[in-house]
Amino acid sequence: MILILLVALILFGPNKLPELGRAAGRTLREFKDSVSGKDEKEEKNDTKN
Repeated sequence: MILILLVALILFGPNKLPELGRAAGRTLREFKDSVSGKDEKEEKNDTKN
């Protein structure tokens, strides 16, 4: 795992890594929500109640 992180650091540089992490997190969250059957409208209704 450390080797993968070092390669990513060398390829993308320290400034791009936080952006890539955020993008990966958003992608995983959207995938998880789509698999669970929730969409954005249901989430907004759930937070209002």
